[in-house]
Amino acid sequence: MPDANCPRCDGTGWRPVERGVVSGVEPCECQRSGRPARLMEASRIPPRFQEACFENFSLPEREHNPVANEGMTQVMLQAKGYVRDYPPAEKPGLLFMGPPGVGKTHLAAAVLRLLLDRGFEGIFWDYQDLLERIRSSFDPAAGAGSREAYQAALDVEILLLDDLGARRAAEWVEDAVTGIVNHRYNERKATIVTTNLPDPAAGDATVEKREEGSVSRYSFKDTLADRIGARARSRLFEMCKLVRIPISEDYRLRGLKRTE
Repeated sequence: MPDANCPRCDGTGWRPVERGVVSGVEPCECQRSGRPARLMEASRIPPRFQEACFENFSLPEREHNPVANEGMTQVMLQAKGYVRDYPPAEKPGLLFMGPPGVGKTHLAAAVLRLLLDRGFEGIFWDYQDLLERIRSSFDPAAGAGSREAYQAALDVEILLLDDLGARRAAEWVEDAVTGIVNHRYNERKATIVTTNLPDPAAGDATVEKREEGSVSRYSFKDTLADRIGARARSRLFEMCKLVRIPISEDYRLRGLKRTE
């Protein structure tokens, strides 16, 4: 609870902040006693990532792969910078793009945990889990929890949406995702996203070539726009700072202590 006599926030629990030309508010120190623990408990961060932080993020070994080490170091610095400058003056979100197994979810969860520690409210949603909750809400017999899941995705201050696009888009899926993204875009709410899907406009290849004997086979990958719709994809790039993962090797397959 805020201190009714606090001179920094006049007892409201929120103090004004200015970053460049953008003004806003952030939780005052007087209401932080016990608040981070309550926020963490309500955040839905999976047990696997509840200890995720920058300190236990395993970078590629410099002596074995100096290029990958430097690239991932820059990625981590971008994530740290976002936390340091939150709320950002420009794009309010982060979009981690890269192949499976390179640390996207770990970094995203580390960002969310640090912001929870500072008193900001946030929720972690696995994309497929959220869609299942939304689908269940269409059933009149569904409990209030399913309906509240969609509302929370709209309104929570910081939404972490993990593995965006993991499910092929039916019409209702595209509508639901577009609704969430548009609402958060219009309200300038922070949205942290991870995705394995390629995006041609961001420089990703969407055609994969493989050799089968003397024959070359080509397959086409679904893009982010294919899975969530062009409108949601466009809004996402407007509202999120893009963080590209510069390596393509799945470290989990090498037995290293790295998570998706």
